[in-house]
Amino acid sequence: MAIFATRPGASPWQELRDIREQMDHILSAALGGRREGGIEWSPAVDITEKKDELVLTAELPGMSRDDIEIELENNVLTIRGEKKQERKEEKGRQYLYERAYGAFSRSFTLPRTVDPDRIRARFENGVLTVTMPKSEQARGRHIEVESGGEGGRNVEVK
Repeated sequence: MAIFATRPGASPWQELRDIREQMDHILSAALGGRREGGIEWSPAVDITEKKDELVLTAELPGMSRDDIEIELENNVLTIRGEKKQERKEEKGRQYLYERAYGAFSRSFTLPRTVDPDRIRARFENGVLTVTMPKSEQARGRHIEVESGGEGGRNVEVK
């Protein structure tokens, strides 16, 4: 049986908060630290490749367009932003606060096939979509192979 030290008069909820703070501290030390004022977080991102483009989709709930910055330098796309803490002072106690907030930065090295001059970003309903068209040369082409011998066809390039 495990025995836990408790403080006289402490509520079970306070004990849970204390345990969570201790676990946050342990995990932060193991994972490289914690940002002041909030739990370090990183938005979920999907990157899909289509025939003519790459599409990056990032979930940024609770943020506005003005909270997001995107830059491209040396073929590295960086998305930065800050999610502000939403805390209202109300009567009563708040027993659990799990939503992450604070600054984040995500960087992605783009393939050389992306045309940097045609990259576009759109933010709607808490979702950032960055569309990265491929250059004309990267889209490839179809080469038809001719058969050998008499009556063979020439190679057709489309």
